[in-house]
Amino acid sequence: MEASMDLLHSSGVEMVRYLQVNYRDSQSWFTLISVAADLRNTFYVFFPIWFHLYEAVGVKLIWVAVIGDWLNLIFKWILFGQRPYWWVHETSYYGNLSVPVLEQYTITCETGPGSPSGHTMGSAGVCYVMVTAIVTSTFRKKQHSIRNWCLRAFLWGAFWVVQLCVCASRVFVAAHFPHQVFMGVISGMVVAEAFGRINAIYNASLKKYLQITLLLFSFALGFYLLLKALGVDLLWSVEKAQRWCAQAEWVHIDTTPFAGLVRNMGALFGLGLALNSPIYTESCKGKRGQQFCFRISCIVASLIVLHLFDSVKPPAQKELLFYFLSFCKSAAVPVAAVAIIPFSVSQVMNQQEKKVL
Repeated sequence: MEASMDLLHSSGVEMVRYLQVNYRDSQSWFTLISVAADLRNTFYVFFPIWFHLYEAVGVKLIWVAVIGDWLNLIFKWILFGQRPYWWVHETSYYGNLSVPVLEQYTITCETGPGSPSGHTMGSAGVCYVMVTAIVTSTFRKKQHSIRNWCLRAFLWGAFWVVQLCVCASRVFVAAHFPHQVFMGVISGMVVAEAFGRINAIYNASLKKYLQITLLLFSFALGFYLLLKALGVDLLWSVEKAQRWCAQAEWVHIDTTPFAGLVRNMGALFGLGLALNSPIYTESCKGKRGQQFCFRISCIVASLIVLHLFDSVKPPAQKELLFYFLSFCKSAAVPVAAVAIIPFSVSQVMNQQEKKVL
């Protein structure tokens, strides 16, 4: 088993070397793709756009992103996946041969285990939701014209091009082996397809959101503590990242397993809080919520406010404080986009209409 994994990892290292040597000039492009595929963009960009255009899709995006990333964490803790940038330094596979030199970049030093890739899993899940939403709305009348089939082929073709780019970028920066990114894509699509069949997420109460948030967090924490009691440290990868990262400042606390967990739990709880708030009902569920101008205004205002909000980073000196503030920050994102900003836009539009009258 170990020999076969070493062979798989060594072939992955060769792929990393091939991309880094032959596509060195594309470094900025690969870096941009990895940054764009970060799950934060789902919360800060895709969610507010889709929520105000088609509310159900926006809600599904949050669920797929949160549950997908939670499953990704559990899979990583179970599979103990290596990462190329530290595996080449610790393996005995090369023996007396020279160890391949892998370039590292500012986004290379992820601290969690490597399998499956969180970037590709999140990207595949989120993109799958968006593409299926467009396909469903476009072909609602079930017309089978050549133009419709061409559009469908274009959308799914674009989906796979995006996924291949994300996979290549994660391999290029030596953050993942090829098999890990492919596992991430398949896993993300499975999660997205599963949530396409669950209608209960669209009318869940605040109590249900709170229960699910506590259940997911308790399960992950309990799983970690149980294995720790058995002598298995699930944070083993953090030490490897700190040891083998080329620059100490490239190791960020927000890439640790628990940082992602509290961030996602905050987003899910915040969505439940927002959807069950009276100001959401007042601003988005009435006649105002049906107006195209109102929706576009909410999208623009949300993107601006959330961009400014994202630039504020919790202090990383104290871990517990960082995790608490990360939870609060993530919870505030859907609350702002779903409730506070639409309510504010509605009040402004009401005042303008009164002046006109």
